[in-house]
Amino acid sequence: MSEFLNTPNIDLYLVVGILFVFGLIEFLLGHYKNSGRKSDDWILEGIGFLVVAFTKSLIVAAVFFLGKAVLPASFEVLSAWSLLPAFVFYLLIDDVLQYWYHRSAHEYNWLWKHHRVHHAAKEMGILTSYRNSWVYYLLMPNLWWGGIATFLGLGPSVLLGLIVKQVVVTSTHSTWRWDDVLYRSRILKPIAWVVEHIFITPAFHHAHHGRDQSDHVSDPNGNFGNTFSMWDQLFGTAKFTRKFPAAYGLQTDPGDKWTAHLLYPFVKSGKEGSEIGKGHQKKKNTGVEPLQTTLEKGTYLYCQCGYSSTQPWCNGSHHGSKFKPMVVEIEKERKASICTCKLTKSPPYCDDSHLSLTEQPA
Repeated sequence: MSEFLNTPNIDLYLVVGILFVFGLIEFLLGHYKNSGRKSDDWILEGIGFLVVAFTKSLIVAAVFFLGKAVLPASFEVLSAWSLLPAFVFYLLIDDVLQYWYHRSAHEYNWLWKHHRVHHAAKEMGILTSYRNSWVYYLLMPNLWWGGIATFLGLGPSVLLGLIVKQVVVTSTHSTWRWDDVLYRSRILKPIAWVVEHIFITPAFHHAHHGRDQSDHVSDPNGNFGNTFSMWDQLFGTAKFTRKFPAAYGLQTDPGDKWTAHLLYPFVKSGKEGSEIGKGHQKKKNTGVEPLQTTLEKGTYLYCQCGYSSTQPWCNGSHHGSKFKPMVVEIEKERKASICTCKLTKSPPYCDDSHLSLTEQPA
């Protein structure tokens, strides 16, 4: 096993091989025949794959150069570790780093701008995972951890971890919903529970790519895991529905060119209102007076961040903040006073907290 994992360029061969297998499955299932992908999507995802490969090589080279210059005694200091414990050690650290990095990309606006292209995809597929800006990959902590672990002598474990990660990540972005069989079979449902509570499944990750929460399946602000679902379970961001989103993509997508998506901030979008456009800044759109309206039966997404331009309802502007919309279910038509100041303690309904904004001292 170690000799195989030490084969030159084996990591690239493995990645391409895994992509080929899942790509062939998607092709045989007819997914490409009905694909709505545009040329911009294919270019972006193809070049994105090359960017990841180049960035990874650059990071490993940088780690080795700095490591030998600053900490030469640490070179291959862990090479005596046996494969299994080294593999577990590497993979767990890699995955928890990726969880928090991915989660941060949804909670901090500067990093979201480099990750939003990942969610601009209107359909899933094996190359969707390579939709991020070059900065996102350059700062990705688990790529640096992979370089450090290799420098410390855990190269075979890093490559073994790459196999596991690539299979999981490719399968969860694929249009092949292999886990659906487990959910529909009464006999296999217990196995499905075990699998989804250990590994990321297509249903679990597709929910993260869903357009918005109105379908009761999607949760773009949850299910951040990369390989294991335990981090989402541990930190309260897991949502298991065993269903797939009604739609994918961003609620407000200006249709940025692949150059802006991939090369931001050196190349900015020329599209009006784009988050990666020149001089774009998020602005609060809160009001003072509540909205007096009649709510018909249905599902509403109440904006809690205050950035939405369709107040008091969500339009997806919360991405890049620690807010998420509130799902409001209306069972029958009713008149309502909806808070627009975001100070209410009983959202989405007004509790007169806005009066504190207009009250003047005597």
